[in-house]
Amino acid sequence: MASSELPVESTTAPLLKDHINPQNIRLLAELIKQYQPVFPTEDFIKLTTHQLDAMPLKTRVEHVSQALATFLVGDYAENAKWLKQLANNWPDKQDNNGWHSFMAWPLIDFAGKQGLQKPEVALDLLKQLTSLFTAEFAIRPYIEGHFELTYRHLMQWCNDPDEHVRRLASEGIRPRLPWGGYLKALQRDPQPIFALLTQLKDDNSHYVQKSVANNLNDISKDHPQRVIALCREWINEATPQRRWIIRHGLRSLIKAGEPAVFQLLGYSDNPAVKAGLSLSKQQISLGQSVGIEATLISRASQPQTFVVDYRVWHMKANGKATAKVFKWKNVELGRGEQISLSKSHGFLSLTTRRYYSGRHTIELLINGVGHAQADIELLIE
Repeated sequence: MASSELPVESTTAPLLKDHINPQNIRLLAELIKQYQPVFPTEDFIKLTTHQLDAMPLKTRVEHVSQALATFLVGDYAENAKWLKQLANNWPDKQDNNGWHSFMAWPLIDFAGKQGLQKPEVALDLLKQLTSLFTAEFAIRPYIEGHFELTYRHLMQWCNDPDEHVRRLASEGIRPRLPWGGYLKALQRDPQPIFALLTQLKDDNSHYVQKSVANNLNDISKDHPQRVIALCREWINEATPQRRWIIRHGLRSLIKAGEPAVFQLLGYSDNPAVKAGLSLSKQQISLGQSVGIEATLISRASQPQTFVVDYRVWHMKANGKATAKVFKWKNVELGRGEQISLSKSHGFLSLTTRRYYSGRHTIELLINGVGHAQADIELLIE
């Protein structure tokens, strides 16, 4: 997986953790031995495969990384030289499904953890290694412990010809990177991230664009108005690619119904609409679905565009309700025009949500603002 986002575990495909297995560990050891003839291949394999089956993915990565640290005890700068050569000759770099990518992860983890005392050397090495898998996790201790130095490198990487390096500049500094922990100082003040993302806002790689958008989305959870203000600056003379970044980066605020976002994205401000909402049932059991129908009539003298979503207020054990927004449809209505929308919503048993008996409210949202609602009684046997 050449420096890509981590895929989701599949119930049909092999588990991601199984890419780090005894056979592939041996292949990694043999690769290292080409550059370090004294590397104790069999000892390394014995140590890394011990109780490997019981370990989840990240534990396997850390386990192999620690074994590398046990056996590669030479000077870090010297190790960095042959690791760069190894990266340049890594087999099947473009194989997105094989062992080659996943076995690079513990190597990158090793390079990051062992280089903290020589950050200049380590940052240069991580830049070289990131195209094998991704150094987004390995870079974060450097952002926290050597911020000024690392930030200078990240800003330089924004202009690198390799999209993997440019993407690392954005992905590594995300304040809420999944699996990467939070960068609390940048959560408090994201201005350095804004300056970096501005350098990447017109990047021609969708791989980089997606990281920029995800970074904005991270920041919007702590500083929604600052992200909106930045996007308002970016929207002027924006390319289609930049408009995609803005829309994708604002997705959490769109879902939360932040009114300023809709106008920024070109939807009508305070659309004049008469709205009605009805449900196919008044009572439902867990595992069943209810039909939702919305009727919208334009009351404006000119065409209007807006986003229609709906929010379900779920009853909780304490008798209070919590809301979740579901996407529905983008709508354009001419003067006096009417439209009917319908869809089915299932109250299905999920591992991510526990349902409770009682009244649940379904609310129609137009540009994030509630316009109509209807109630349904959920029965739990």
